[in-house]
Amino acid sequence: MYFLLAGIAALLMKYLEVGPVAAWPWWVALSPFGMAVAWWAWADSSGYTKRKEMDKMDKRKQDRLDKQREQMGTLSPKRKKINQ
Repeated sequence: MYFLLAGIAALLMKYLEVGPVAAWPWWVALSPFGMAVAWWAWADSSGYTKRKEMDKMDKRKQDRLDKQREQMGTLSPKRKKINQ
């Protein structure tokens, strides 16, 4: 995501001829887009994206269970300290 934002910023600065970016060749200004594509390809092929999504789902599930246990009054004191 950061590569994409940097690419958009560099593209706008190059197009509007702002600052030192105006003197850069176009391939340099557009290179963050290539790096973003490479990052996404690596993240998808290595399983990084799937792991992050599973971690988010596990955290949501645990938070939901903790909330239900707290409402029932069965949450352990250790968990209460972690949640606060």
